[in-house]
Amino acid sequence: MAAEQIAVLAGTPVDTQMGVECLAKAGLTGLAFPMASDPRRQTAFQISSQAKKTAAVRAVLETAKGQGCEKVFVYCNSLSSSVNFTPLASETGMTIVTPLDIYRELAPKYRRLGLIAANAQGLAGIERTLFAANPALDLLGACMLPVVLSIEAGEPPEELVERHRLPELAEWFRTSGMEALVLGCTHFPYFKEALAKRTSLPLIDPAEEMVRKIME
Repeated sequence: MAAEQIAVLAGTPVDTQMGVECLAKAGLTGLAFPMASDPRRQTAFQISSQAKKTAAVRAVLETAKGQGCEKVFVYCNSLSSSVNFTPLASETGMTIVTPLDIYRELAPKYRRLGLIAANAQGLAGIERTLFAANPALDLLGACMLPVVLSIEAGEPPEELVERHRLPELAEWFRTSGMEALVLGCTHFPYFKEALAKRTSLPLIDPAEEMVRKIME
């Protein structure tokens, strides 16, 4: 019997492939469906009209379903934040897992969180989700599209961590009283290990819990 294929939706070919590789580590087979060719076009798509975004995602989901996919792994925080996947799951009958599902479970466990995202679309969507789950949460956030561009360009993790001054940023979050730093972009696990060596602040990556949910 052929392995079940899971549709991987993300912003660009790079983070879509990261999503495929994330599933592969768990023995799952992902089929890539990037929504844009690069991060800037991804951001432009995400600030377009809700009708345009929903129609584009619906078309991709129908294509994926036609190729035998019954589950969807949305490996993109800003895409998850800018498109409402709940009605699309009902329309298509597909199981859809996004990072926002994990943040809803995460929020009640903390009092103070730092958050970095690719763009303001992702930052705002994650903020809404966290606050809905824990209205008492204190949150500090930052947008970091230049870091995403460095990742897309293949800059070594240690170099981009240094050039973008991520240890200093993590230290600012830590000294501001944050209990952990949420890597609110699915590109960011790329530098997680390199940054973890330079900060004592716990780094939260939702990908592992997303895999657990997609396997349920």
